[in-house]
Amino acid sequence: MTELIYQTDSYLKEFSAVIVSNDPQNRAVILDRSAFYPGGGGQPCDFGVLEVNGIKYPVEKVKKQGDDLLHFLGGTEPLPPPNSASLGTLDWVRRYQLMRTHTALHILCGTVFRDYGAKVTGGDMEPLKGRMDFEFESMRGELVREIEAAVNAEVGKNRGIRVNILPREEAFQIPDLIRTKINLLPEGIMQVRTVEIVGLDLQADGGTHVANTSEVGIIKVTDYKSKGAINKRIYIEAQ
Repeated sequence: MTELIYQTDSYLKEFSAVIVSNDPQNRAVILDRSAFYPGGGGQPCDFGVLEVNGIKYPVEKVKKQGDDLLHFLGGTEPLPPPNSASLGTLDWVRRYQLMRTHTALHILCGTVFRDYGAKVTGGDMEPLKGRMDFEFESMRGELVREIEAAVNAEVGKNRGIRVNILPREEAFQIPDLIRTKINLLPEGIMQVRTVEIVGLDLQADGGTHVANTSEVGIIKVTDYKSKGAINKRIYIEAQ
């Protein structure tokens, strides 16, 4: 089982770990602990470098497989053997941009849910850009400008962001914990990670976030589209 450091410390840029096993066919290794985010919930996986015995392997992809994280390594050097000590280093510029973007989307989600009661039907992101789909019957320019002003007001309130890992039964006693139209949390997950923007939003989430809304920067709504009768898409950028 890989210890998922990113779940409790999104700001760790470098970490030591031991290689538990390797997978030559996929050119991947499993570590005993990792700060690399494996992707999920619309947030892409992290990139970076894994250094073992003086050899630096590019980490080109990270994927969760059961309780383990597979780290797919680039280069042509032979894979490091099990029990090797390693040093992992994140592509921090990219990771921090994704943290800002993910928090921006939660601010958008929390504001829209509070002001309009609209649930999320989908979402995706890349560094400093993202989109979110909501249950809206209609979307117009005036409404989009209202939403943009409201989310930036929340950024300016310097709201703290708290992360907790709760037993499933306790977590699901929280009203509106799942903001998506469909509950995507598998039944077998017994520990639920929650992300709270204090005073605005609290929901189940597995991704990485900044510690305060002030770190997000200005949120710009760049476009909006109708994706169905009651499905409207809002595009944002963190500037």
